[in-house]
Amino acid sequence: MFVDDATIYVQAGNGGNGAVAFRREKFVPNGGPAGGDGGRGGDVIFVVDSGLNTLMDFRHQRHFRAQNGEAGGTNRRHGKDGDDLLIKVPPGTVVMRENGEVLADLVHPGESAVIARGGRGGKGNVHFVSSTHRVPKVAERGEPGETFWVRLELNLLADVGLVGFPNAGKSTLISVVSAARPKIADYPFTTLVPHLGVVADFGAPFVIADVPGLIEGAHAGTGLGDTFLRHLKRTRLLLHLVDLDPQNGRDAVADYHVIRRELSAFSAELAQKPALVAGTKWDLPESAETYSRLQRALADQSVYRISAMTGYGLKDLMWTVRHMLDEIPVVEQEPRVAVEKPLVRGFRVVKEGPGAVRLVGDLEQRAAMTLWGNANAENYFCEYLRRRGAVAALKRAGVADNTKVWIGDGLLFFRDGDITGEEPDEA
Repeated sequence: MFVDDATIYVQAGNGGNGAVAFRREKFVPNGGPAGGDGGRGGDVIFVVDSGLNTLMDFRHQRHFRAQNGEAGGTNRRHGKDGDDLLIKVPPGTVVMRENGEVLADLVHPGESAVIARGGRGGKGNVHFVSSTHRVPKVAERGEPGETFWVRLELNLLADVGLVGFPNAGKSTLISVVSAARPKIADYPFTTLVPHLGVVADFGAPFVIADVPGLIEGAHAGTGLGDTFLRHLKRTRLLLHLVDLDPQNGRDAVADYHVIRRELSAFSAELAQKPALVAGTKWDLPESAETYSRLQRALADQSVYRISAMTGYGLKDLMWTVRHMLDEIPVVEQEPRVAVEKPLVRGFRVVKEGPGAVRLVGDLEQRAAMTLWGNANAENYFCEYLRRRGAVAALKRAGVADNTKVWIGDGLLFFRDGDITGEEPDEA
């Protein structure tokens, strides 16, 4: 089954917690702190697998989690880093956030991109020694890994894209010039999913894509066009097939202009691609009259006459396609380099509810790595808040005494003009 879009949840590994430990060795009195750092959480990495051509696997599994880092150990032992999670995707996969931000455009086999980064490991208590903290009983919690939903969109990689109304002969053409075997029948929309075929008998091989037929309003969702038009974005050349059958109840000239308008409405870049026009079903009676009208309407370009059933005109058309592809440069997709977003320093006081406020800003990352419930860790974090000016900010905001102060998942209290982890006594 062909699937060209999917939404999945990715979760990078959390960093391991730092350790609180002390040397306990024979004949070593007053052993100092020896808690090791936690391991780094694993990344979620997408990698291109040339053996895949659909996103079907992501319909069965939607949650992907990398391994967490292990906690630090005694004797300064570093926790093991979490294993990265490699997710295989077909060539042409675009990875986006829910808001449409493109994280990666993966085209070439073996190309990879880190989509969600694992959290760094927390520091052990060996890092908290100072002249005033000779026996620190505090360590950091591991940083949480990145977690979010991403949308995967597959854009097929082909040199030539076939466009035209349903039953214009696209599927028959690709079945004759390549080994592709799409469904062919005498009714509209027999092609429900795109098909790729390799044309190998006309010089260097090239890939041709057959997408479901377009109708008026396709760019806005009518028919199947809006779902599959994007598969033509990466093509270098469009082959526009126009049905010459006088008994189909449509006007060939009008059909041509409808398709051109739909391409323009969907994407100006797509409409500007080089294109060839071919009238199909030349073997049918009275098709010559339809062809003449089409040629007069398109006097500024050549209109090829072909019959996929008899083979008429196919060699000339395919050789023309091959020669045009030789002249059209291949645009190499530049690998998208992940840009590290700079940490915006600063915070603000936000009213959380009756008797409570929240500190929002860069303090939250430090709070996420604090071992809440550990009095030593909370006291150390309170010292950090004082140095950052959080106490002064609470005073300027007119925060009342005994107000709860939330920072991330952590809860502190503002009492007697200072910030503390000790809950105030009930009156």
